[in-house]
Amino acid sequence: MSTNLKITDLPIQERPREKLVKYGADTLSNAELLAIILRSGTKNENVVELSNRILKEYKGLNSLLKLNYKDLTSLKGIKNAKATQLMAMIELFKRFNSFKSGESNRITCPKDVANLVKNEMSMLDQEVLKILVLNTKNIVISDKNVFKGSLNSSIVHPREIFKEVITKNGASFIICHNHPSGDVTPSKEDINVTIRLKECGKIFGIELIDHIIIGSGDYLSLREKSLL
Repeated sequence: MSTNLKITDLPIQERPREKLVKYGADTLSNAELLAIILRSGTKNENVVELSNRILKEYKGLNSLLKLNYKDLTSLKGIKNAKATQLMAMIELFKRFNSFKSGESNRITCPKDVANLVKNEMSMLDQEVLKILVLNTKNIVISDKNVFKGSLNSSIVHPREIFKEVITKNGASFIICHNHPSGDVTPSKEDINVTIRLKECGKIFGIELIDHIIIGSGDYLSLREKSLL
């Protein structure tokens, strides 16, 4: 009975794990690093060949990091176990890139916000509205996605936003959302949602500090553009 080709089936000088130990992780290619995570190939491909094919099909890591479980299991050679390994890698990547704590979460300008959320939000394939709740020292005390889909002032209800701020004892908040197209130009509805939340904030005594739009390698602050 045929078995999947494993890393140990490769010549020792071609084995990614041995190369990593001997020369360091930074010397390995993306395919070799992926091969270490996947561990085994298929009956027709060793794990490095499988990794190379996956990266080629999706034109590199950036697209691979946007895949969900269903996408992954549709790939030839990727079944449940490998798909869950890849999903874990993708989630860890997102968390490492967005995790900060304490004083490093202090917001002093729009760029601080963009740096905090861009790695996660720029990879999303649909619009997501995120709220950052701040304390009196402008330190982020909560980071939560509250809505998915194109922003619409009739759908994005202020109560969901202010419930999060009040529950976390926030002094102010910032909203962020992404444009999967990569273009950070605000739409009419982006502006309408911002104005509505700003007015509601006045009633609650909780200031909306900014609305940041994340694109592909770029961001826009509605406050900087005098739209808030």
